[in-house]
Amino acid sequence: GIVNQMVDDLCVMYAGKIAEQGSREQVFRQMAHPYTRRLFDSIPKPGESDFLLSAIPGMVPPATEYGEGCLFRDRCDFAMDVCKIRDSKPYPLDKGHEVTCHLYESGTSHDLELNRAPQPAPKKNIEPTSLVSVKSLKTWFPVRKGIFQRIVNYIKAVDDVSLEIKKGSTVALVGESGCGKTTLGESILRLTKEARGSVIFKGQDLMRLKPAELKKIRRHMQIVFQDPYGSLSPRMRVRELIEEGLNVHFPDMDEAETGEKINKALLEVGLDPAIANRYPHEFSGGQRQRISIARVLVLEPEFIVLDEPTSALDVSVQAQVMNLLRELQSKHGFTYIFITHNLNVVSYLADYVAIMYLGRIVESGPVKELFRNPRHPYTRALLDAVPDLHERKPFQAITGDVPSPLNPPTGCHFHPRCKLLRDEPPGSPLHSQCKTCYPEETQSGASRVRCHAAAG
Repeated sequence: GIVNQMVDDLCVMYAGKIAEQGSREQVFRQMAHPYTRRLFDSIPKPGESDFLLSAIPGMVPPATEYGEGCLFRDRCDFAMDVCKIRDSKPYPLDKGHEVTCHLYESGTSHDLELNRAPQPAPKKNIEPTSLVSVKSLKTWFPVRKGIFQRIVNYIKAVDDVSLEIKKGSTVALVGESGCGKTTLGESILRLTKEARGSVIFKGQDLMRLKPAELKKIRRHMQIVFQDPYGSLSPRMRVRELIEEGLNVHFPDMDEAETGEKINKALLEVGLDPAIANRYPHEFSGGQRQRISIARVLVLEPEFIVLDEPTSALDVSVQAQVMNLLRELQSKHGFTYIFITHNLNVVSYLADYVAIMYLGRIVESGPVKELFRNPRHPYTRALLDAVPDLHERKPFQAITGDVPSPLNPPTGCHFHPRCKLLRDEPPGSPLHSQCKTCYPEETQSGASRVRCHAAAG
């Protein structure tokens, strides 16, 4: 979407070589290389949530194993015998548009649409009861100054958040960088000592548990971090990384059963157990993220926080990981919190969405209803800012910067950037309300919103 909005000319690379190049209009209008076509098909689009994404099978070959022939042939739906023997030379299609593929040796164009029915996504069982119930959660980080390190202020990263997470569902947390999404996810798991409030998980308030009691419940709540490069120790082999949680929570498990669980977890995330003795640096980003998921999966948890698990991946690998998450959720009944910036991913993967701004949830509800009829001006602004895959149009950027959580604006925190308020005549009652009083939460259909204009 960003490429469509910003660039003039475009090169699509695969395994160290340019597969296709041309102007943005040429490549988007006439995708000639099978890899270009499959990349575009991998992107989650509105209306596709009932089906698995069209992921490209396999992985990009490592640069040490390139070999002869077309390097995309093993993943290509249009591969021919000649693709195994030699690589293609570039073939011109239009002025400035050329493609490196044997399909175009004869000079004819090709329809790269695949006549395969989309694969239905596995069904999930969302129960009416809440697995996790968050009440008035606050995470304020103290700011200390002076020789005696006195507290002079607080960074209100999470400020009075309440959230119900139904068993078997996926709840997406969305908002700009610095709004408190990751801190909220870590606070729910009690990974942040500054967290205060109530988090009820399976009838127990995590905030009141002693360390020994909390340890017993830890294996039922897990987290997959955003960066698999940083979350996996480079000094540990894959087997040791996955085994680590088992050693903590099942210290009496024998070696044979441990090995069996590790192999089963690797197979479930689509990796060969033979890779268990290799180190993380020997894998691609997508494979590393699968290893991170296997670390979680081996403990058989019920609740998983996914902190932007696809943001560091290209769209083809992102599609593989998202399909995997859906299949695992259907099979094991997992409950997810999915933290992300990508609203296309939210519309595809999530059942419910919570929009965060400056430490607070300003709107929440079922994804389809909230995206169809956003009530909060911030939600509308986020949706308007999504880059379009088809139409080239100016970016609808949100005015101004996110205020500092050290000194948030009075009243509604969003009012200095609110387009709705700017369109109001000066001196109107809404101006006074928004600048002096933080809005109460009101019900609007199945959604909940904190906005004076929506409430009125």
